[in-house]
Amino acid sequence: MNKPASFERIAFVASETPEATDALARLTRRYGNIEPAKADVIVGLGGDGLMLQTLHRFMTAGKPIYGMHRGTVGFLMNDFNEDDLKARLAAAQTTVIHPLVMRTTDIAGAKKESYAINEVSVFRQSHQAARLRIIIDGKERLNELVADGVMVATPAGSTAYNLSVQGPIIPINAPLLALTPISPFRPRRWHGALLPDTAKITIEVLDPRKRPVAAVADHDEVRDVAAVDVRMDHAISMHMLFDPGHSLDERILREQFGY
Repeated sequence: MNKPASFERIAFVASETPEATDALARLTRRYGNIEPAKADVIVGLGGDGLMLQTLHRFMTAGKPIYGMHRGTVGFLMNDFNEDDLKARLAAAQTTVIHPLVMRTTDIAGAKKESYAINEVSVFRQSHQAARLRIIIDGKERLNELVADGVMVATPAGSTAYNLSVQGPIIPINAPLLALTPISPFRPRRWHGALLPDTAKITIEVLDPRKRPVAAVADHDEVRDVAAVDVRMDHAISMHMLFDPGHSLDERILREQFGY
């Protein structure tokens, strides 16, 4: 998708915080507010939670998305400024990201499909550690992981939950996924793996009734899973817009140097 030469028709979406709703009212008076289906661009007002909701909502809409920070965490957002918004949009740099698709089978055999921008996480549901078998592209790579869980993170999500459990930071354009254990007990020396973003990851739950496990794709949770398949869906492309000098790849690079 090519970025439009101009952004005359803007659709605004906002979180419910006073800061975001006030910004929405002021920007609407100044620039109008077109319904998303007819807009050239979607502008989100809030924090990273709002941006993730917006990316999920418009995942297949083919609309570029630009965020302005009116929330708590703003890693995925641009600085807020009411002035010259259309010029900022025209000058913005585009980052293309693809979601993960998670397909789960629960202990009753029910199947469900969900999408994730940041990561798919598999967690223990009870006081007992999860026992998991990991298969990559049909080949067993780990016959038993005993841990609180394991996650698959995209480059865009590598600085979020993945980083908090000591997973690697991945440059935004790198064709990689991070497979990262959560509080691993056995094997002690396994710290995860970097996989090609074409890989199909299967996580099988050993003793799923005795040691129940949940799977979460960003905010969509499925409990009592028996198996989880994860892969990146390259057929879906989301175009995020960032001000020059503040692109997502620049922010991820800064995270690797601790600032």
